[in-house]
Amino acid sequence: MALKVLIVDDSQIMRDVIQKFLAGFDLEIAGTARDGEEAIQLFRELQPDIVTLDITMPRIDGLAALKEMKKINAEAQIMIVSAINDKSVVLKALDAGAALFVNKPVSADAVKAAIGKLLAQRKP
Repeated sequence: MALKVLIVDDSQIMRDVIQKFLAGFDLEIAGTARDGEEAIQLFRELQPDIVTLDITMPRIDGLAALKEMKKINAEAQIMIVSAINDKSVVLKALDAGAALFVNKPVSADAVKAAIGKLLAQRKP
């Protein structure tokens, strides 16, 4: 059974790009969200296995959404995909439970490698 993925980014173009990069993996794109508030709601409803999450978004930012998602399901694998290149923000995300941090602009190779790592880390 395919793992469910939730793609979260305030840019429609970025959501489409990430979705395109995930083609070829045995993954189901369960949903997409434009901001942290919508992401948390969809996370509760869809119960995805993997989330790609931007940090800079309206209403609720990615770090706050990450913390809330981890409260809902500590086992979910959340990959931050962000243009923020500040080491302290990366560390905050990892401390809050992010599995990986991928810098924008993203490449197909970077996203595929990150998803490969997440899949390899999954508990059987």
